[in-house]
Amino acid sequence: MAAGPHVLVLGGSSEGFAAAERFSTLGCDVTTSFAGRTGARRQPVGHARVGGFGGAEGLSEYLKTERVALVVDATHPFAARMKANAAAACAATRTPLIHVERPAWRPQPGDDWRMAPDVTAAAALAPVTDGPCFVTVGRQEIAPFAARRDLTLLLRVIDPPDAPFDHPAATFLCDRGPFALEAERRLFADRGIGSVVSKNSGGAAAEAKLVVARELGLPVVMVERPPRPEGLTAGSVDEAARLAAEMLGLPTS
Repeated sequence: MAAGPHVLVLGGSSEGFAAAERFSTLGCDVTTSFAGRTGARRQPVGHARVGGFGGAEGLSEYLKTERVALVVDATHPFAARMKANAAAACAATRTPLIHVERPAWRPQPGDDWRMAPDVTAAAALAPVTDGPCFVTVGRQEIAPFAARRDLTLLLRVIDPPDAPFDHPAATFLCDRGPFALEAERRLFADRGIGSVVSKNSGGAAAEAKLVVARELGLPVVMVERPPRPEGLTAGSVDEAARLAAEMLGLPTS
């Protein structure tokens, strides 16, 4: 039986796994690509590849060689370079591209958010409190916090950082979401957390920490998302599937 159209899912988020499953049910031949920055991960439906493409030029060559009919960008909302490379490669090869962008978090009544344009600014804005600053920006971007010797840091990461982190009062907590609300409440209580620094990743998997911060009246430094990429954007995997069905003539269910 002939394979369906080849769909490349740029993974790195929960939407990436959902997209692989959804497009497989539509009869597509799905490959999910991971950047390879984290260790053990669950396997997606379909094929998986790990590692970079070599920039926009390398991705263009891959799209042509592998006869990719559609690219679904389900990378993390802060993966700005990968999103830009995908847009450039798809434009160069005239390959359809759909960005799946989960809705951003928005402040709710009772929140005490301080907005930062990037992680460096967020590190500078982190307030000194009676408890540790809970940093959840990913291991690749923790360097600016090393200069904050006036803070006690609790840094939650999926995997330990590759390079030494020079700070006299830093503790690493290696864990992978989703994080349940009750578990986050226990963590905040046990550690006496005094503030939070987070990227505005959106989604439910990591939102519980913001709920607990609201309940406790804690300050949150929120890193704003980079500019939205140009091109077709879907707010969910299901919406992306509907758009793809129109473009590629796929079944809708």
